[in-house]
This record gives sequence, structure tokens and C-alpha cells, in this order.
Amino acid sequence: MSDIADMLAAANAARANAHAPYSGFAVGSCLRGKSGRLYAGCNVENAAYPQGQCAEATAIGVMVASGEKAIAAILVVADGPELVSACGGCRQRLREFAAADTPILVADRERMRAQFTLEQLLPHGFGPENLKP
Repeated sequence: MSDIADMLAAANAARANAHAPYSGFAVGSCLRGKSGRLYAGCNVENAAYPQGQCAEATAIGVMVASGEKAIAAILVVADGPELVSACGGCRQRLREFAAADTPILVADRERMRAQFTLEQLLPHGFGPENLKP
């Protein structure tokens, strides 16, 4: 994927705007729609903890609000020695708009550190096709 540098830059720019006053753990994400357009998001915490929003959820919302509904790839960026991939809830959110083979890229602020597919992170996931008779 030739646009990884562009995705990383967009995710880092969004991460810089994260609202993380409680955890201090800023996360950015950037997804590429099937159209090739990039959509970035950051985490937005809330004093009522369950009301916060992950960076991936923000990026998905931006994509949908822009009129697109298919994810080709997603990159997640955060600091720390451990890999930071999409949480369980976001894996399910991604499943709504992404195929099993969609690349999930995990990065720190400078470089990509790992790559998974959605199927690897959410095996046997529940999706729209499960609701069809």
C-alpha cells in the first residue's frame, strides 16, 4: 500500500487533537475508503467514562458522514512499547464496513509496526450477512 505514509500523517494529525484528559492516552486512526479517500479520527474521552469514543469510531463516523460506506484499510497510531490495535468494540464497528481481509495497520508515531487482517483480529465476526434470512 503506497499510501501508508499519508495514512500515518493523517492519523498523527488527528491524534494531536485527541481529547484524552483522563487517561492521557491519545490515539489517532486513519481509514482509507474503497474510493481511495482518507478519513481520520481521534479518541474523545468523556467524564462519564462509557460515553467516550475511540479514534476508529470517529474515523468511521467521518467516512459515513462523507457518504462512503466501505473500508479498504485502517491504520491505528498510539505511543507505547506495546502494539495498540483496535479494541473489541471497534473491531465490531470495523466489521460493519470492512471485509475479512481488510488490512489493519498498527503504528507508532514514526512507522508501521504490525499488520493484521480484520479476520485475524475478529475471527468468525458477526456481520450484516448474519442478519439475512
